[in-house]
Amino acid sequence: MNFTAQQIAGILEGDIVGDPEVEVSKLSKIEEGTEGSLTFLANPKYKSYIYSTKASITIVNKTFEPENDITTTLIKVEDAYKSFSKLLEYYNQVKLNKHGIEQPSFISESATLGEDIYVGAFTYIGDNVSIGKNVKIFPNTYIGDNVTIGDNTIVFSGAKIYSESVIGNHCVINAGVIIGADGFGFVPDENGEYSKVPQTGNVIIEDHVDVGAATTIDRATLGSTIIRRGVKLDNQIQIAHNVEIGRNTVIAAQTGIAGSSKIGENCQIGGQVGIAGHITIGNNVRVQAQSGIGRHVKDNEVLQGSPSFNYGDWNKSYVYFKNLPKIVKTINEIEKKVDGNY
Repeated sequence: MNFTAQQIAGILEGDIVGDPEVEVSKLSKIEEGTEGSLTFLANPKYKSYIYSTKASITIVNKTFEPENDITTTLIKVEDAYKSFSKLLEYYNQVKLNKHGIEQPSFISESATLGEDIYVGAFTYIGDNVSIGKNVKIFPNTYIGDNVTIGDNTIVFSGAKIYSESVIGNHCVINAGVIIGADGFGFVPDENGEYSKVPQTGNVIIEDHVDVGAATTIDRATLGSTIIRRGVKLDNQIQIAHNVEIGRNTVIAAQTGIAGSSKIGENCQIGGQVGIAGHITIGNNVRVQAQSGIGRHVKDNEVLQGSPSFNYGDWNKSYVYFKNLPKIVKTINEIEKKVDGNY
């Protein structure tokens, strides 16, 4: 789809410097811009590229004034980075603007579908499912019985949403996500064999939650596993049964959270973090990548290491750790001198 500079300026409420009728059909980095592409300049470090870019349109801050000749048409806005992000969101909406029910697909007669829905081919929608308006469900998706999905949510190809799961409004469920699979619950008997504990709860995902590709969120043993409003989950995260994640917390890839742990609001958790079960992590906590959390964590703590401890203390300790051979050698030399004096 082609857009003119005039149309883009209208979306962004920007001012045009150059040709208002020039058209673009793709996006690019400023250093890799080609004719027919749209780019942006927000970081001063990339300023030199605006004089060589072949991009047809460049979004810039209103304060930008070229020091040399340029060939690209400028759209001046208050904040180039935010405006480009807004444009990306608009572009995605246009790209994902699908409607109707493709065949073959199976939709139970007892399911309720909202207006302007899209259901891709080879999708299964079970009994008593309730789906809101303007929902997009891409091909090869499974939605089990009694699932509820709110308005304006997108479910990408290959997602599996087990029975009784509840997903809110304006959520994004990426490809390969599994929501509501059984939690890891087994009880050993006197022979050392394990019996499965029935997992009878569900998963609740509140509004404006993004779930990254191949992430798994297990149903609760009893009650609910809960992902609160505004949470952003990266790819390949494991969230076990009865976990609760607070509002606006973000978690990077390959993190694993064991059962019944509670994570507070506005936390930032790096990649490959391991969180033990039955612990509570406070609000505004930051955990560095590859840390191991095995204890309760108070509000506002910053942690690193495995087992983790205070980030500042970890950095100081690491200085000594990497110099440990030299330190040991020095200590041995001091001991020899001391022994020689007695």
